[in-house]
Order: sequence, then structure tokens, then C-alpha cells
Amino acid sequence: MDRRDYDADKEQLKIFLLEYCVQDNSGNKYFKYSNQLTKLAHREQVGMWIELDDISEFNDDLAKAIQENTRRYNVMMSDIVFELLPTFVQKDVVAKDALDVYIEHRLMMENRLQQPNEHREARNKFPPELMRRYEIYFQNLSTSKTVPIREIKAEHVGHLVTVRGIVTRCTEVKPMMCVATYTCDKCGAETYQPINALSFMPADMCQSADCKTNRSGGRLYLQTRGSKFIKFQEVKIQEHSDQVPVGHIPRTLTIFCRGEVTRQALPGDHVAVTGIFLPLIKQGFRQIMGGLLSETYLEAHKITTVNKMDLENADNPLTPEELATLTGEDFYTKLALSLAPEIYGHIDVKKALLLLLVGGVDKRPDGMKIRGNINICLMGDPGVAKSQLLGYINRLATRSQYTTGRGSSGVGLTASVMKDPMTGEMMLEGGALVLADQGVCCIDEFDKMADEDRTAIHEVMEQQTISIAKAGIMTTLNARVSILAAANPAYGRYNPKRTIEQNIQLPAALLSRFDLLWLIQDKANRDNDLKLAQHITYVHQHSKQPPTEVEALDMKVMRKYIAMCKLKDPVIPEELTDFIVNAYVELRKEARNNADMTFTSARNLLGILRLSTALARLRLSNVVEKDDVNEAIRLLEMSKDSLKHTLENRGQRPPNVNDKIFAVISELAGENKTVMVNAAIEKCASKGYNPDQVNTCIGEYEELNVWQVNQTGTKLTFI
Repeated sequence: MDRRDYDADKEQLKIFLLEYCVQDNSGNKYFKYSNQLTKLAHREQVGMWIELDDISEFNDDLAKAIQENTRRYNVMMSDIVFELLPTFVQKDVVAKDALDVYIEHRLMMENRLQQPNEHREARNKFPPELMRRYEIYFQNLSTSKTVPIREIKAEHVGHLVTVRGIVTRCTEVKPMMCVATYTCDKCGAETYQPINALSFMPADMCQSADCKTNRSGGRLYLQTRGSKFIKFQEVKIQEHSDQVPVGHIPRTLTIFCRGEVTRQALPGDHVAVTGIFLPLIKQGFRQIMGGLLSETYLEAHKITTVNKMDLENADNPLTPEELATLTGEDFYTKLALSLAPEIYGHIDVKKALLLLLVGGVDKRPDGMKIRGNINICLMGDPGVAKSQLLGYINRLATRSQYTTGRGSSGVGLTASVMKDPMTGEMMLEGGALVLADQGVCCIDEFDKMADEDRTAIHEVMEQQTISIAKAGIMTTLNARVSILAAANPAYGRYNPKRTIEQNIQLPAALLSRFDLLWLIQDKANRDNDLKLAQHITYVHQHSKQPPTEVEALDMKVMRKYIAMCKLKDPVIPEELTDFIVNAYVELRKEARNNADMTFTSARNLLGILRLSTALARLRLSNVVEKDDVNEAIRLLEMSKDSLKHTLENRGQRPPNVNDKIFAVISELAGENKTVMVNAAIEKCASKGYNPDQVNTCIGEYEELNVWQVNQTGTKLTFI
């Protein structure tokens, strides 16, 4: 490969910055980078982003060279901008700050002290980094594909690459020294030390000409006021679960953010990061500890938050054609049927999940917070597609986390205390609930969680916060999250002969925090079983749902529409107040009369209000209507009915031994209404009952006047 002519490239880049222009809407020429240089000169802008697409249009070969050797061209571009900036300054426009005065004073002193033929030593010259008040960043080619984290290898070192992942940790933004300035205590000379690594060895002895001639060897003292610091933040990203091969754990990548790239992402965000892939050079003791291994990192040039992009498009997200398909007749049912269309039935459950995605409205009366997020628990027999519904919601929600009860600890759900490898201090790393902030957290196998881990969710579900007091860190983290839990009954299948508490085995404190508790039972029914079997075989054969009257909406359209709904802030009019209050009072009365076991409390009233506001949002309305309240109450009743069916079945006493013996004797009697006791004992003996049990049964039913026994005790006669 021929050696590249960097001087020629420098001239090309200079021409590019000055002459590159695009046409605006009115057809006028707009000098894109000249305008940015003017803003840099007048301190209106700090970061300058240069798009490789523009350079490719100007010179394709140069754009590829920058992509393959970004660090060098970054320094080159910085030098070019430093040369060009004075020509873009208009007189008496820039207001001077303290640093400007400081630099001017230094230059004046340097010119005054320097002799005509004297050359200043390299280490005592002003380093260019100290004088620059701007930062240069490159934006990757739009044609370049994102590279999976586990495929970034040695061939990418020094290249500009784009990776995608989920942010798992962000450190605080702290000042990082990039130029150290020292002052000599003997001669007063200033010495400068540019720093490129994460650690450095401070200079201690003055190397100026005065100290060398006098051999006094003055000591150097670090002067923080004259040093230059830059904002620094370390971010860790983890590859998406769909990129992880079977049997492997997700890879992580360290991102170093400097200057204007900091504070661009939060833990839990899905991000696309463009940066330079570099090895991390350690020095001194850290290098000895590291041994032969070297770490790598990505020096960020641009961070794009993917979920925010979806929300930003919410102002004008859907085309008129897409909106027309949504706002048709009975669009509420259509949206609900579009949730996991491959799963047969469960229409009311899907409606509830749709409202969970949209969410209610948060209220803050006098500092107290009333949550708007809707929590739902799906109980049911194995094989009723609970986990599939959870998986679909996890994929559909713009921000979500999926976890299982047995695979999660209380710390994994809330937050863990760790030692920061950069600073050595204790820090918090958010768990699943913190990462899913303002999203959905799906917890499968909810019943398998240990009790001490489950209590960590209590505060999250009502107060929407996580309070931590660990290792000297006392803080409260936000966890504004909707919880969607799936649980199996305690004995594998729901047993109608047992009470709800025995079946569910979750504490009342937890169950009352769920707005809707659905019980999905797998009951044998010939018609339903036939339809379900036909549906499953069709999906299995064609890998899509069977054709229906209503065509299911695309996931992207659903996501955009839900983002639109979340922008609405509906209120409940005064005329509906009495109606809602009376409906709640009726619910309480019914619960008391029927000995309801589903914990009807004031939280159910708040649940109705949340569901009503979510329904109003779904209609893109700012006012809740009576139909919304009726639908919210209907969903609450349906969720209670799913549990009540079992209560009705339980209304009849389960048959005991006496009942079974009575059934055998009445069958033996037939139409004669009389039976010999010996014959009855023999018949019951063949069924496995002993004579004492038969005599007990005869005595019990004789007292109830069901039959009479003659004086000799040999014959029964039915009355």
C-alpha cells in the first residue's frame, strides 16, 4: 500500500470546509461548515460534527481514508480549524471570559520575556490542546452497517465503527485533565504536559534553561487553574439478546465519552454509538496488574438514542393512510387483536395489555404522587400462552426488560452496589426495574420468586421509586414502570376445589397492587378446542396468523400510535364523579355480600380511573367520557369474573365418603325404593368401603329422614 500524502489531504479538507455547500428549500446556497466555523469563532457552539457523507460527495477516496484512520484525521481537522478560525471572527463581537484573559496574559508575557534569537523548549511551548475551545467529531457514512459488538476485532482498531446495544451503566460526568500545567517554585517558568491516556506520571523537576544553568533544580507544582479539563463519562453497553449465540453470555463494550458527547444516554436506553475502536494503554502499576492482557474501548463521536427517535417522531409519526386504517370503526378491538395475533382468543386480556402499554395519567396533588402506570398479573394453567404474551409486549414496548422470577434476585431487580473501576468509589448499578424506567418490566414465573425478593417490588408498584440504603449510599431511584407479571397456580393447575388464596399463594399486599388480576383457565370444550387446534396448526404450517376479518396492524405502526397516545393528558369531568363513586360503592357492596376474595379496596377505584384515562388516551382525546369509565369497570368485572367462576363451582360441597356410599346404595335400590342392608354392605365392600363406614352413612341419612330402617336393621326404605 502506498504511503498517503497527508499534506495534500490537509489542503483538500481545508477546501472542503470553506467551499462545501448545499441548497436549502428556496434554492439558495448554504455553506454548511463555514457557518459552523463562524459559530465556533463566536463561542455559540462547542462541538463541530463533520459528516463523512458530505466528504464522500466531495472526495470518496478521502472519506474512506478518514474512516480507516480516524484518530489522525481528527487531529488534522483540529489543526485546520485552528488555522481558519481567526478569519471568521468579526471584531468586537466575542465577549472575553476569564480563560481568554488568562491566555492573552500568558502570550504577552511570553513575547516580552523571549529574546529575539531564543527558541522556546518544546515542553515549555503552549500545547495546541490548551488553546482550542472547540471539539471535532465525525459522523459515519450512512451506507456503513452497524457492527455487532462481538464482531469488533483487531481489524477495526483505529477505524470509525457504529455499534448498537443497551446501556447498562453510566458513570457521573467528571472533569478529566487533558493538559497539565506546572509552575516552577524557583524560576517561575510554566511547563505543559499533554495527557492522552487515563493515567499519567506527573513531572517533578523543572527543565527550563534558568534552572539548568543555575543547577538549582526547582520543583514543579501542578497548577489546576492553568490546566485544561474536559468533560468525561464512561458508558458500558451490552449487545442485544437477539445477537447472542446459543450458550454464550452477552458481550459488553466500554465507551469513553468526552466533551459534547457526554450525557447523551441513560441506563436502559437502546443506543447506536459511532466511535473509534482503540486499545486501552495502561501505565505503571495498573499495567503490571493487568499482565499481558490489554483492554479495548470505543471513543465516542456520536451517540443516538433509539427509543428517543421513536418518541421524537410522535409529533408527526403516521401517514394519513396509516391513520385512516387506525381510526376506523371499532379501532379499539382492532388494536387489541393486533397484539400477538398468532395467539388465539384472550380478547379481553389483550385489551387490558393494550391499556398497559398506553398507561394512565400521573397525578401529583400537593407533592404526593398517584401513579398512572397500570400493573397486570396473568394467572393461569400451563400452556395458555402467558409467556408468549409477555414476550410480545416486551418486543412491542419502546422500552422494556424481560426477566423470570427464579432467575432474578431482589438486587437484580432493584440496584446493586459496585466498586467503580475508574475511580475506586462505591456506586450503584441499576437492576431490571431501573433499566425499564418509563417502560414495561415483564416478570415471568412470578410465583417462583423468593418472598424476600418479591418484597422489593412492593414499593415500585405503588410509589414508583426504589429506596436504597447500602454501603453508605442512601438514595431514591426512579422506577416509573408498569409491571406485567405471569404466574402459575400453586399446584401446577388451578384447582376449583380450593380457595383463591390457596391457589394463588401470593400475599394480599401484593395482589391489591395489581390493577387487573386475570385468571386464564384451560377448560375442555369441544368447539373451543377444535378452533384452537385449527388455529395452532395453521400458524405452525404457514408461520403467520390465519386470515381474519380484521387485518392485524404492523408492529411499527402500533408503536408509533402508542407514542402518539402518550402525548395526551386527559382529565375526568365533574359530571362523571358521582357515576364513578357509585360504581365503586356497588363494587364494595357486592364484594362484601359475596364474600369476595379478590381484595376490593380503594386501589380498585384508582385502577378504574387509570384504565379510564388510558382509554381516553387511546381515542386521542383530552376528556374522559362515560363509555371509557363503563369499559374500565367492565374490564375490572371481567377480571373478577375469571376468578368468580371458580367460586361458583366451589359453591357445592366436594363429595365426601358418606355421599359416595349414598350414591352406591341409591343406585342399588333403583325404582324399588327398598334395599337389603346386607346387599348394600356387599356392594359397598366391592367399591372399597368397610361395613363401619356403611353403618355410619346409614345412621347419618336416617337422621336426615332420607330413608327408614326397620326394627331388625335388615332393610332400608327410601322416603
